[in-house]
Amino acid sequence: MAELSEFRLHPGDAAPDFSLPGVDGKTFRLADHTQEPLLLVVFWCNHCPYVQAWEGRMVEIGRKYGPKGVAIVLINSNDARAYPEDRLEVMVRRAKEKGYPFPYLVDESQEVAQAYGALVTPHAMLFDRGRRLLFQGRIDNDHQHPDRVTERYLERALDQALAGAPVAPAELPVLGCTVKWKS
Repeated sequence: MAELSEFRLHPGDAAPDFSLPGVDGKTFRLADHTQEPLLLVVFWCNHCPYVQAWEGRMVEIGRKYGPKGVAIVLINSNDARAYPEDRLEVMVRRAKEKGYPFPYLVDESQEVAQAYGALVTPHAMLFDRGRRLLFQGRIDNDHQHPDRVTERYLERALDQALAGAPVAPAELPVLGCTVKWKS
């Protein structure tokens, strides 16, 4: 688990700019999402068992909150040479097979992950209309057993932000596989 003291960004910090290719062949930029009141950036990958466990719930979040004005992007920053399951062509297949309702982007240079301070996959970060950080943390409190979830951290943060209420807690330790940095 990555602790709060390890986070690079904190509530109120601006979202670093990005311009990344997606599995659909389009390039996505931070500036492309100015109309939506919220932007959810989730550092993601294909091979991590934590991501795989939370994947269905993340797809449900995308389907539920996308229509409510939440722009969502998943970003894979892992070293695809060392982890072939995270190569772009495999990302394309996975997004299609799982019916991702959001862009799935590749951060080949790892510069975006570094700028955001991504620590693990998944690492969720929610930004307001001004693209200031409102929340970062886990999706919920039980990645392995969806039926045992008692705290839906990400959904609570989304609901609070959409209602114009303060997001609390604004930061939670993240749990997942470490980002696979290039040597």
